[in-house]
Amino acid sequence: MKRTKIIDVLKSTEYGKEVCVKGWVRTHRSSKAVDFIALNDGSTIKNVQIVVDPSKFDEQLLKDITTGACISAEGTLVESQGAGQTSEIQAAKLEVYGLCGNDYPMQKKGQSFEVMRKNAHMRLRTNTFGAVMRIRHNMAMAIHTYFHEHGFYYFHTPLITASDCEGAGNMFQVTTKNLYDLKKDEQGKIIYDDDFFGEQTSLTVSGQLEGELGATALGAIYTFGPTFRAENSNTPRHLAEFWMIEPEIAFLDQEELMDLEEDFIKYCVRWALDNCKDDLQFLNQMIDKSLIQRLEGVLKDSFVRLPYTEGINILQEAVRNGRKFEFPCQWGDDLASEHERYLVEEYFKKPVIMTDYPRSFKSFYMKQNPGVSGEAGDTGENGSVGYKGAVAPGPTMQGTDVLFPQIGEIIGGSVREESYDKLMAEIERRQMDKTHLWWYIDTRRWGSCPHAGFGLGFERLILFVTGMQNIRDVIPFPRTPKSAEF
Repeated sequence: MKRTKIIDVLKSTEYGKEVCVKGWVRTHRSSKAVDFIALNDGSTIKNVQIVVDPSKFDEQLLKDITTGACISAEGTLVESQGAGQTSEIQAAKLEVYGLCGNDYPMQKKGQSFEVMRKNAHMRLRTNTFGAVMRIRHNMAMAIHTYFHEHGFYYFHTPLITASDCEGAGNMFQVTTKNLYDLKKDEQGKIIYDDDFFGEQTSLTVSGQLEGELGATALGAIYTFGPTFRAENSNTPRHLAEFWMIEPEIAFLDQEELMDLEEDFIKYCVRWALDNCKDDLQFLNQMIDKSLIQRLEGVLKDSFVRLPYTEGINILQEAVRNGRKFEFPCQWGDDLASEHERYLVEEYFKKPVIMTDYPRSFKSFYMKQNPGVSGEAGDTGENGSVGYKGAVAPGPTMQGTDVLFPQIGEIIGGSVREESYDKLMAEIERRQMDKTHLWWYIDTRRWGSCPHAGFGLGFERLILFVTGMQNIRDVIPFPRTPKSAEF
């Protein structure tokens, strides 16, 4: 008999119809009169109940059907007599595909997330991780659908690169060289002439630079792929391998970029609420009881647009009023997650797009604001006008970072510097090696255009949408320092 997915069986009202379901046993309750098997096949958070008359089946067969076992069940679809489900199956035939002993790590009793991370190969079968992975799939579909509907082209950028987009230097090297016999020059530097690519290469930290090239040809592109950071960060917000969405758009200014960021992320949240109701309700009940309310809250109001300078003023005022932060928050400091979350969760109580950051800790490719000495529009040497007329004491960049409750920064974006002279001046000021940036610099020499873009960490979006607390629990097989199993 042809298999029917459990999600379709539970929607059906064709009582009396013969059906076949296949999946993994969540629970098996036995008695002399009747057995109840809760079966799940991953198509839905909900289980279908298989009602078994033990007198009609082999005793050993029923003993073999334990939590985690994989079985096939054929029988009659009937209206359920119990609470919690509308349909159930009266079993006529049972077959065990895969036994599961008492040492199965994902037993019915609750497991800690730490234990489940150690059993990442089995944790996907649990209700929680099934819900998270279905939501992850839906968020990927939302992203592709949004950009397709808005005229963007899906653009594939390389995973192996000779350039460091962020200038951080924390990259995983890619080589075919014998690490036990490395050739070095007189200065002790490794010679890469005989390596596969003939030069030092690494796994990419971002597809942005190549994405900019796509935008100057196709108008609007987006990337969606894995990126890698060799940072020794054991925090609930960091992975060594994660997925990034990076749109780049020609002829977009700062206001339009913020409009895009807000519209895009609201679209994704709305998609989750519309298409993942059962999974969100489960996570709202089991993980975060304010989850759905928080998601709905994102859709209600416009995001606050807050220049960095005014953000610092708000944080310093909070300190003067007795608020304690672990990290300093002077003008020129890169905001910590605690600062971002204070602004979002306590001060404004809604998402914030922070703009116009100091040049000192932002990337070389960002467009620099014109200096001002007083009113907006005046030119000078002191910096740029902030929120409500606050004047920044130093040069600022046209950054547009989206800060979210529970997460902190979820999007990092900016207007890109289109001027060849200004870009080169910034590269020289930072004493950057131009060897591997020649092709990027060429885009400013030949037909340069105003353009902007942003990067969204996919796993951080999933963290927000699911209410999970650790980024290692929203990707199937996390890659972190000292951990590359599975």
